[in-house]
Amino acid sequence: MSWPTEEDLKMLSDMPKNKLLELFFLHIKNLWRVDGLYFLGIEGKFGTEAATKIDANCWKVMGKIESRELKEKLGIENNTVAALIRALRNTSWALYQTEKEFEASATKGVLRVTRCRTQERRVSRGLGEFPCKEVRFGYLQGFTREFNPNMKVLCRTCPPGSHPENLWCEWMFTLRK
Repeated sequence: MSWPTEEDLKMLSDMPKNKLLELFFLHIKNLWRVDGLYFLGIEGKFGTEAATKIDANCWKVMGKIESRELKEKLGIENNTVAALIRALRNTSWALYQTEKEFEASATKGVLRVTRCRTQERRVSRGLGEFPCKEVRFGYLQGFTREFNPNMKVLCRTCPPGSHPENLWCEWMFTLRK
């Protein structure tokens, strides 16, 4: 049996576009809910360091998978920095963030998250900032290397490092010299 099934494809194709988009974003939100719930479960039982290591390993693999599949689904055939930024804009992580910025030129790309839903949720619940640099760097490095092995990613700021109040993380993507 193939996936998706013909029955499911028909059901979804019969939906109005706005409802299909609502469903699409619900599933992205659910992906991040599961990520947060399993992280909190591991963190509660084994501590933040262990949970971060497990999370980092998962997202490093996910970065490679998502890069490969987005490149195919979006029909991206070139390996430019601008094409990488286009692919990154379509990741589940970027689509989950409500306030982010992207820049792309011939030589570099930048991704900034100015409000992070995950971090703000943790802080509002008294859990403190999540030291996500290891997790996000592994994800973005895996994504970038899979997209184009001649590119590199640099973290400009990300917790646990200090960051301005209006910027949670910033990442730069360049071609290797």
